[in-house]
Amino acid sequence: MSGTAGPSNDPVWVGHYAKVPAHVTIPNQLLTEFVEERVRRWGDRTALVYYGAKWSYRRFWEESEHLAAALAKEGVGPGDRVALYLPNVPAYPISFFAILRLGAEVVQVSPLYLGQDLVRLLTDAGPKALVTMEFLYPNVAKVRSQVHVPAVFVARLRELYPWYVRPFVNSVMRKQKLTTDFPTDSEVRSWRAATRAPGSVPVWKGDPAKTVAVLQYTGGTTGRPKAAMLTHRNLLANVVQATAWNTRCVEGEEVVVAAIPFFHIYGLTIALLLGFAVGATVVMQTRPEIRELLKLIDRYQPTQFPGVPALYQAFNQQPDLARFRIHSIRFCLSGSAALPVEVARRFESLTGAALVEGYGLSEASPATHVNPVEGERREGSIGLPLPDTDQRIVDAADRNRILAVGEVGELAVKGPQVMLGYYEQPEETAMVLKDGWLLTGDIARIDADGYCYIVDRKKDMINVSGMKVYPREVEEILFQHPAIADAAAVGVPDVEHGEVVKAFVVKRAGATVTAEELIAFVRDRIAHYKAPRSIEFRDALPRSGVQKVLRRVLREDTTGPAAPPAPKA
Repeated sequence: MSGTAGPSNDPVWVGHYAKVPAHVTIPNQLLTEFVEERVRRWGDRTALVYYGAKWSYRRFWEESEHLAAALAKEGVGPGDRVALYLPNVPAYPISFFAILRLGAEVVQVSPLYLGQDLVRLLTDAGPKALVTMEFLYPNVAKVRSQVHVPAVFVARLRELYPWYVRPFVNSVMRKQKLTTDFPTDSEVRSWRAATRAPGSVPVWKGDPAKTVAVLQYTGGTTGRPKAAMLTHRNLLANVVQATAWNTRCVEGEEVVVAAIPFFHIYGLTIALLLGFAVGATVVMQTRPEIRELLKLIDRYQPTQFPGVPALYQAFNQQPDLARFRIHSIRFCLSGSAALPVEVARRFESLTGAALVEGYGLSEASPATHVNPVEGERREGSIGLPLPDTDQRIVDAADRNRILAVGEVGELAVKGPQVMLGYYEQPEETAMVLKDGWLLTGDIARIDADGYCYIVDRKKDMINVSGMKVYPREVEEILFQHPAIADAAAVGVPDVEHGEVVKAFVVKRAGATVTAEELIAFVRDRIAHYKAPRSIEFRDALPRSGVQKVLRRVLREDTTGPAAPPAPKA
């Protein structure tokens, strides 16, 4: 671990990152070779659980090999791309490793995409094949005339459930009109048949540092999509780094509840790949619905619960937690968005688990920082760099100027988990990568001990009469109010000040509070210019598929009833 602040060569950050080495050895292996070793070691252990259905490590690996053979018959080989248009279902990990077995690349496609979003992404990636579910296939069918994918493998949901609940699943899907009689034409294949057909292909061999494993799309609502090229070494490095951090982990005994989506790099690396690395049982949830999640926790007694702040917040708000066995959870990593301090405190008091905040981004596979599981955690901090990860703060206007301890600027990171670059976009790559340093786009500061604090996203900063306001500091205050369940702050145009702060809040069930009361609450705790000038109450805040608040949507949507403006300071 190193950086511009804190110790740089110590074997351990004593008192902070207890038991975590500064450096780790990354095997010179492909992900497939690494996981194959785990399959040999834990072949009979349960690898995957899906609503009662179970796959041992051996069965998972065999079905993945059969699917790889079927993909090879479709002409998929090294360097080709195969799209996964899937939620969290067993078809995802089985297909993921089938693709990598061939030396091909996984194209991550959010199951929330349809229409032009789907067309743009598939056109950009140009996959030779696509794997999806029957209830998502209609979205693919609608765009097949606009973008050609030579082979489509379709899995039926009932095929993934235990035999004794399949009639019920069929009934529910018929009622919800989710069943599809997809054509078995020259381009559509049965995923189930492919995983059961005899066939074998060897694990492809190549240079882990040069072989791309995943194209992880990082957004872009206009223009060309942008995909981070993550190599086998990038992903394996992050798995090894995170395993070194995870000092409470017991190999061969962990149970991970995977509510966060695999199509997002956070869910892929931290829930699935890290789970496989330690021989864990991964309990999958198709979508993170809180009541169903509580039942899964009660039934399968997970030891690890990686999540996002919105999920922990929903957990905290359940009135009947005493009904569920939630104390099996030993530790949790929160990522994808800023973790409000009050949410973390409440979760830990309810479960007895350690909930630590980490940080990462798609371009870094994703994790770069995390608070210690054993050692000093600092509230509001994303923690310390993972082993072999450097950090520094640079001037947001001049990335060549490195800032001192405590100064606020743009966070830059460097390590073996940092991507090769953006797929076929050298200019975009040059904007964020230089000499191995990745500009994160996040405004941060580093204290004297090396702990990093994200102030906010560079693009979300609010400029009030030339003074900077970071939405996170406003939201942290709002979360302290007992009536608030959720909150987001954005900048809105103002004739006098250029921009002013507007807050969108969701009240707790049964709570009563006025906009004026909330504005006064914030003004009592931070500088007046940072306080919201108006408050809008919502039933829910718009969120992405990985539960990040969509501030862009809130900025664009200001037509709802807003509270009267607060008096000027």
